[in-house]
Amino acid sequence: MSIPRENFKNSKIPNASGVYIYRDRFGKVIYVGKARNLRRRMSQYFQQSRFKTADPKLRSLIKSIAYYEYQTVKNEDESLILESRLIKQYSPRYNVLMRDDKRFLMIKINLNEPYPKLQLARVHKDDGCRYFGPFPKGYILKDTVEFLSRYFRLRMCSAKIPDECDHRHCLAARIKDCSAPCLQKVSRNEYMQQVNELLRVLDGDIRELTDVLKGKMAQYATKNQFELAAKQRDMISNLEETFGAKNRNFRFAKIQAFTGMEAVDDLQKALGLPTKPLVIEGFDISNISGELAVASMVCCVNGKPAPRKYRRFRIKTVHQIDDFAMMNEVITRHFSRKLKEGRPLPDLLMVDGGKGQLSSAIEALKSIGCPPFPVIGLAKKREEVFKPNQSEPILIDHHRSALRLLQTLRDEAHRFAITYHRSLRNKRLQESLLDEIPGVGTKRKIALLKEFGSVRELRKATAIEIQERMSGVGEKLAEEIVAALKKGK
Repeated sequence: MSIPRENFKNSKIPNASGVYIYRDRFGKVIYVGKARNLRRRMSQYFQQSRFKTADPKLRSLIKSIAYYEYQTVKNEDESLILESRLIKQYSPRYNVLMRDDKRFLMIKINLNEPYPKLQLARVHKDDGCRYFGPFPKGYILKDTVEFLSRYFRLRMCSAKIPDECDHRHCLAARIKDCSAPCLQKVSRNEYMQQVNELLRVLDGDIRELTDVLKGKMAQYATKNQFELAAKQRDMISNLEETFGAKNRNFRFAKIQAFTGMEAVDDLQKALGLPTKPLVIEGFDISNISGELAVASMVCCVNGKPAPRKYRRFRIKTVHQIDDFAMMNEVITRHFSRKLKEGRPLPDLLMVDGGKGQLSSAIEALKSIGCPPFPVIGLAKKREEVFKPNQSEPILIDHHRSALRLLQTLRDEAHRFAITYHRSLRNKRLQESLLDEIPGVGTKRKIALLKEFGSVRELRKATAIEIQERMSGVGEKLAEEIVAALKKGK
């Protein structure tokens, strides 16, 4: 909840890591910052001496602060990630003026390559690769990635398919850091076994690897090889710092701007609800020209996200651009199932949109005989809240936590729907590659996808494997399938 600047009291700010947000008199976010100690950092902005000695940009920021808020986190790494995400979300004016354009590093691996390798990336692209991160401590990450590549003997060359020519210029293979797939010293299956072991580490299962390193460290120490022992110790520390349990909470985290029970209480007052909206469900529709239309439902409990309750839907009965009809279908399906299974209704239902979407939701609930409960629509343009049987919308002050709770729920529903829509669209694009291969009709395409599970898995297969697993597919057609899928990467 935003607090007016004049109410700032240093003693009320916690001595904890976190992120703080400053807003101007219109409630717009103008600066997002992180701190190891929120009390110490935030108090600096409200000291007279600070204003006198600050540079012009900082003085302008301090003068513009009208409201402040903060959010505590578990550790400094979480504050780095949350600060970065909030800056990307709000693009605050003073962060732009004083910004450092660097993004946090991620680990990228392309499992569609014949011999995948580890790479570093700063931007998560929709390219079919697997990404891990982001990780705030780049210098540690770079050392860790180099170690993992050497430990699992993965290639580090730039060629997509390395050959003997690449080997002649490769130092890693000569010092036995690489398994040398360029010389066929390792089969693809053997190489992929190493990749799968690596993926376990990237997913956070580091115990087996750290145990090996601890054993080596002890051996070196007993032989008085303390420099080598120290290297093992440092790498254990790097692995725990990068992939350990404390970082598992934020590596794939989304922006969590829900503000807890404070926002729930404020929302009850703002909407005049008879009971606290402890459980809120939010719906959104996503489609492009009516194609691959999907919907999402996200949920928050006690003002906090509840990802296990999230649901996503393929639109089944609407085949044209009609968001109202799509909303009606999804609400009908979701709440019919709730009533059938005897599950409790939410304390509040929010749909993304104005009067039209709200009316569709109300009609759907009435058609299935659902008991009445609060339902609202949130329109984007002016952030107007519409209630049933009320012609005029409710305008909630944009510095109130009540509105931010609704906005965050709406944005989360939109993100969840868009993510699902993109995954379906990418899957369709991949499957369409099969349509371009002469000799692969609809029935054969379905059979191929059923046998291999996806185009991604089919792309990993050799022509011989396709022949063996698919009756009626000859050598020539199998080779054409492999060639076409490689070309369509």
